[in-house]
Amino acid sequence: MKGVMSLREVLRKEKKFLLNYLEFYKIKGFLEKVMIHDPHNMGEGYMVRSLYFDTLDNVCFHEKMDGVSKRKKVRLRVYAPDSAVAYLEIKQKDGENQQKRSLELSRSDAEELIKCNYEVLLKYRGLFAQECYSLLKSENYKPKVIVEYKRLAYIAKENSVRITFDSDIRATECNFNIFDSNLLLYPVFSKDTLVFEVKFNGFLLSYVQNFISMVEKEELSISKYCLARGVSLSYVY
Repeated sequence: MKGVMSLREVLRKEKKFLLNYLEFYKIKGFLEKVMIHDPHNMGEGYMVRSLYFDTLDNVCFHEKMDGVSKRKKVRLRVYAPDSAVAYLEIKQKDGENQQKRSLELSRSDAEELIKCNYEVLLKYRGLFAQECYSLLKSENYKPKVIVEYKRLAYIAKENSVRITFDSDIRATECNFNIFDSNLLLYPVFSKDTLVFEVKFNGFLLSYVQNFISMVEKEELSISKYCLARGVSLSYVY
C-alpha cells in the first residue's frame, strides 16, 4: 500500500476579481515591491490543468450556481502534460472559509481515475484516500471538463498570503486526458481578461487590502469550472 505522506491540507479564505491587462500591470508593479515570486513561476508563470468531476446530475455545478454555502468540488490536477504525478483534490467551502485537501497520485493511477476506475485509490493509506474513493464511487462522479490556464503567483510569509493571476483560461468537455499534450481547448474568457485571486488565512494584511482597493471591482462569485461547464449546459441565471 502507498503511504500517507502525499496528503496536503490547506485552510484559507479567498477573494476573486476579474481584471483587464491595464489593471493587471498596475497591481503587478506594486506586488513586485512588497511580495516575492512563487518559486514555480519560471519567469512569467506556469501552467495549471485540472480535470473536474461531478455527479450525473451535476450537483457540484448547481450548488455553486445556486450559492449553496456548504459545497465541494473534486478535481484531478497536473502542472505539465508530461508530469509523472497528479493531485486528486477535494475543495470544500463553508461560507467564506475553504479547505483544500490533496492526494498525490502516480501518473498511471491518475489515468485509471480518468477511466473511472476508482479502485486504484484503495492502494493508498489514510482516511482521505478512503473518503475520495467512497465519494467518487457511491455518488457516481464522472469526468466533466478540463480547465487549463497560465498562472503567475506571488507569496508573502505573513499570514500565508498568496496572490495569483490566471490568464488564457481555456477548457474542453470532449477530451478528459489531462496528460494529452495536444488538447483542443476553447476560450472561457476573452484574451484580455484575467482572474485575480487573493488567498489568505485569518485576516487580510493592511498592505494587501490597499492594493485590492486599487481594483475597485466587485468580487467574482462564479468559478472557472462553472464558466467552462456553462458552454454545454447553457445555464441561465
